[in-house]
Amino acid sequence: MKIALFGRPFAPPFFENFRLLISTLGERASSFLVYERLYNHIREHVRFEKPVKVLSTGCRPDSDTFCMISLGGDGTLLDTITMVRDSGIPVLGINTGRLGFLSAISTDEITLAARSLISGDYSIDKRTMLQLTEPANLFGSFNYALNELTVLKRDNTTMISISAYVDDLFLNNYWADGLIVSTPTGSTGYSLSCGGPIISPESRNFVITPIATHNLTVRPIIIPDSSEVKLKISERTQDYLVLLDSRSKTLNTTTELVVTRAAFSMNLICVGQKDFYKTIRNKLAWGLDKRN
Repeated sequence: MKIALFGRPFAPPFFENFRLLISTLGERASSFLVYERLYNHIREHVRFEKPVKVLSTGCRPDSDTFCMISLGGDGTLLDTITMVRDSGIPVLGINTGRLGFLSAISTDEITLAARSLISGDYSIDKRTMLQLTEPANLFGSFNYALNELTVLKRDNTTMISISAYVDDLFLNNYWADGLIVSTPTGSTGYSLSCGGPIISPESRNFVITPIATHNLTVRPIIIPDSSEVKLKISERTQDYLVLLDSRSKTLNTTTELVVTRAAFSMNLICVGQKDFYKTIRNKLAWGLDKRN
């Protein structure tokens, strides 16, 4: 069992949890793949009993890797997408940060999660990915996102005009700070903070959510993820930003964007009973009002 480990530097109190994780996984793991930034952070604090291969940032794990463990928050887990890509290698998110919708394993659940991996007592949650099909290769060889594609203005003094088409049918001209095309996974991210709805992960939908729209009657809309979304942008400064999850590029307004559902899914490891509704209740503190 070959296990990859990826993460950002964490606070010293987490070293003990990390040592516990490695010790438990070491009962079955044949070797570990540790990404360089994480390895440099933990090398003087953690002892591996099994062989360790250090991977440079952005390097893809070996094809026979059993799983990748992401140590951090949701942003850290999103960074793993560019490494596992379409390999099908499942990812387990351990939350060392704050909210953590995707990195759902808390520090006090580490032993349980590790033993579940060893025993096979887990399930795979397949999450829809979106693809930026045009312009092709804007983000290198990986034009994909788990959460969302976002179009943003660059100049703080003016809004941008975004014409949106769904399967070549005109939807709306958005006069706003930007526009989000979100997957169900991304519905609890940027889209939610802009007033978008929460969508359960198994829903086969995209959400189109405007950012600070000038017209207050314009609201988010849910469309089938089988749709093709085309965006045409105009702005006085002639440039705008496009983001795929945490990656960004600057484009000229002459460039149109086309978004579709990707042909592959992201595999997330779920330990215990999969309960999305419990997750959002806990993470968003629903029901904590004394009147409930």
